[in-house]
Amino acid sequence: MKLIVQIPCFNEEKTLPETVADIPAEIAGIDKIEVLIIDDGSSDRTIEVARMCGVDHIVRNTRNLGLARSFSAGIDACLKQGADIIVNTDGDNQYAGKDIARLVAPILAGKADLVIGDRRTETVDEFSWLKKKLQYLGSGVVRRLSGTSVRDAVSGFRAFSRETAIRLNVLSSFSYTIETVIQSGRKGLAVVSVPIGTNAKTRESRLARSIPAFIQRSVTTMIRVYTMYKPLRVFLFLGSLLFIAGMVPILRFLYFYFTDAAGGHIQSLILGSLLVISGFGMVVVGIIADLISFNRQLAEMTLERVRKIELEQIRLANSEADRH
Repeated sequence: MKLIVQIPCFNEEKTLPETVADIPAEIAGIDKIEVLIIDDGSSDRTIEVARMCGVDHIVRNTRNLGLARSFSAGIDACLKQGADIIVNTDGDNQYAGKDIARLVAPILAGKADLVIGDRRTETVDEFSWLKKKLQYLGSGVVRRLSGTSVRDAVSGFRAFSRETAIRLNVLSSFSYTIETVIQSGRKGLAVVSVPIGTNAKTRESRLARSIPAFIQRSVTTMIRVYTMYKPLRVFLFLGSLLFIAGMVPILRFLYFYFTDAAGGHIQSLILGSLLVISGFGMVVVGIIADLISFNRQLAEMTLERVRKIELEQIRLANSEADRH
């Protein structure tokens, strides 16, 4: 059983040594532990420091592509290196490396496909009152959208089984955390949370410029990913709102038409008709999007099979090279 711990990095020369040193050398049930870093176009000595720390694999982006794309590149590289379990952690040493054993335990026991570390943010003193409330609210929304019981949806400390890593497709350029939870839930994967510890804060978050920007991008990701998997439900809901909104002025027109001898109020009829037509149009869009969603699922199934074939060919090639 091979475990690879991947660490997305952007200018982490100061914190990377602590992060790597914190990774356990042995875990019960794991035969081999390796470390892979993804350098996201760093301008400092991150790669040099990584080599000094003795990391096993280095993936390098020639320019800064963002966390989500770096995460995807790391997953792809881990799979090609034969990882049975992949653990993702941050380069700023936020998460306690000793808890990697907790993350992989449910996968080793066959009880989970994806395990997410719960920081129990309500107990973290470094988090502001606003951040705690936003995290609680955001995780609640993600639980509802994904159909899972995840408590810390934006935690980057998580473990993936090999099969799960093959099946997930990160499309966002912002962050993988929310998207992978919703995808996993909608694909019927077993997602569990385990409590984990955190280390002292080493730097400010680089994921977003401000809390409003983070909220805006997170909400956009939630809506986009959920709509991908439940388009008919989304557009039927929007269409129903428009239909109901349109019926209000139409009923107003009918009321005055039959009770007001002076007539008039044609504006209400026009407005209501436009809203009702828009509502029906939204439902039609939902039906078309639902059909497209089925085609997308077929494409994802094909991609999974292609990945498995590619990875098997790489495994056979490596085995052949080892024999010689």
